[in-house]
Amino acid sequence: MKKLCPNFDREDGLDTVLEVPVPEEAFASANKNHNKSWQNMKAWMKPNADRSPAALLGSRNTEIQLLLGVVGAPLIPMPIRCDHRLINRIVKDHPLEALKAKYIVQQYVAAVGGEKTLNSIESMYAMGKVKMAASEFCGGNGMLNNKAVKMKCSRNGGGEMGGFVLWQKKPDLWCLELVVSGCKISAGSDGKVAWRQTPWHHSHASRGPPRPLRRFLQGLDPKSTANLFSDSVYMGEKSINNEDCFILKLEAESTTLQARSSNKVEIMQHTVRGCFSQRTGLLVQLQDSHRLRIKTPGSESIFWETTMESLIQDYRNVDGVNIAHKGRTSVSLFRLDEDLHTLSRTGMEEVWTIEEVDFNIKGLSMDCFLPPSDLKKEEDECDGVVGGVPSVNARLPFKIRSGSNRISASKVAAIDSSESDSTEEDEES
Repeated sequence: MKKLCPNFDREDGLDTVLEVPVPEEAFASANKNHNKSWQNMKAWMKPNADRSPAALLGSRNTEIQLLLGVVGAPLIPMPIRCDHRLINRIVKDHPLEALKAKYIVQQYVAAVGGEKTLNSIESMYAMGKVKMAASEFCGGNGMLNNKAVKMKCSRNGGGEMGGFVLWQKKPDLWCLELVVSGCKISAGSDGKVAWRQTPWHHSHASRGPPRPLRRFLQGLDPKSTANLFSDSVYMGEKSINNEDCFILKLEAESTTLQARSSNKVEIMQHTVRGCFSQRTGLLVQLQDSHRLRIKTPGSESIFWETTMESLIQDYRNVDGVNIAHKGRTSVSLFRLDEDLHTLSRTGMEEVWTIEEVDFNIKGLSMDCFLPPSDLKKEEDECDGVVGGVPSVNARLPFKIRSGSNRISASKVAAIDSSESDSTEEDEES
């Protein structure tokens, strides 16, 4: 990972420290043409005021927007309670499936380092790299936006390289900065509100109570994982990569789903499953799926169903805690009609690797988790992307109508208000 960028304006100037390190693979020509590779990095960091979205992303505009919107910073279904012990010692009046789940979680806590070690962690930092790709698109005969859609199936090779930095202080304070192919997405929570900022959409708050980032549950935050599944139920066993696993299931409560819904968007269900190795006790797969309904006046409602499946691998001991250092997340995005027949399917994939992890970061204050100054509450999350899912106006995999723009390298970059207004006008037209 490249953490420094040369001073292009002055040869004797100090190098610039990149806020989000850039993967070496993003500059494959480094060995053949050193100057050209650094010019590529310069292009990533160059202010974009005088550049159009097409010049920035070209024909990849739609794919990058879709990848970052869906895979970039998804949240888990519900808040994680952190005001109780990792394992509830009171087992009276619990059904058998819940008791089995608590025992499995207790084994997981022991496998990752023990309750005492996990309770000693006040904050953490992680840095890593990702490779994202839209793996396939399949559309069946049906009606999308009142227009006939013919059968189509395509596969895309390659992928978009990027890097990310994660900060966390307790489970309710966190911040993510992710840069993929020069396009940056920021997300975070100050304990009161969870927010997201993308190049194509104004900064906006997630509806409902603040929820943790899904990436933390991909082997980075064992304590939050244990707290989440402490209220789960045992669902049986399955084999994953020749590893026998226990399956724990957790459903979002109706009150949580209602808090996340709006007049135009109804979150119908959100389910999480964790697969824990019978041999090691560690979490080896995280699955979650949610379905929402977008209500459109004068026409039938459109349903979106998103399923995510993460393989969690390469656990390593970091200061007494077993942390997963790589994995692969596969996403399927289904568009359904009123009878829940599939109208289209888009597949996405992310391969991620953790390069650095550290705990109990000194000087990590509340200022590091403040939301952007232009944060807006989403009254209706139906413009462009709904919780990572394209709205009814989005025609996938065709061009998504938005003003995608790359934002400059700043801790919390603000999107120009006039630019955001023009983008919304374009979407409504």
